Amino acid sequence: MIQITDAALRQAAGEGMDAFIEVFTDAYKNVTNGELTAETMPLLTAEQHSLLAYRIFRDEVMEGGFCQLIQNGYGGYIFDNPFAKVMRLWGVGDLSKLVYAAKKIYDEHREDLERERTDDEFMAMYEQYEAFDELEDEFLEKEERYTALVAEYVDEHLQLFAEIV
Repeated sequence: MIQITDAALRQAAGEGMDAFIEVFTDAYKNVTNGELTAETMPLLTAEQHSLLAYRIFRDEVMEGGFCQLIQNGYGGYIFDNPFAKVMRLWGVGDLSKLVYAAKKIYDEHREDLERERTDDEFMAMYEQYEAFDELEDEFLEKEERYTALVAEYVDEHLQLFAEIV
């Protein structure tokens, strides 16, 4: 099991919900060398993958939206796994619905969304896939609440995410 020190956890909790989640996900990234491959996937539990998926989802969507998330290779990790279902089970039902709505767009246009693009073609995606705009706006509006709910779930189930030493 991945170990996190109690001191690191307390310090991060004092810095905010984002920092609290990042203590865990940084440890996961360290164990997987920052790569999600066939060799590294088994190093994390389902709960750990779900938390890492939330961090990736949050960071990517906040920085560049769904187009960036998918172009950076995370479409399958988010949409082909039970991430949306897990968010509902963790008490973040609104986020679950948002992910399912984005998945519908992703599934309909997957081949085009995932194809290699030049920088100009990538920027043009934002106009081509305006269907994501409303979902991105909703996420940005509610991100703090979503992050707080995820952090609360982790805090209440620490043993599922790491061994605290």
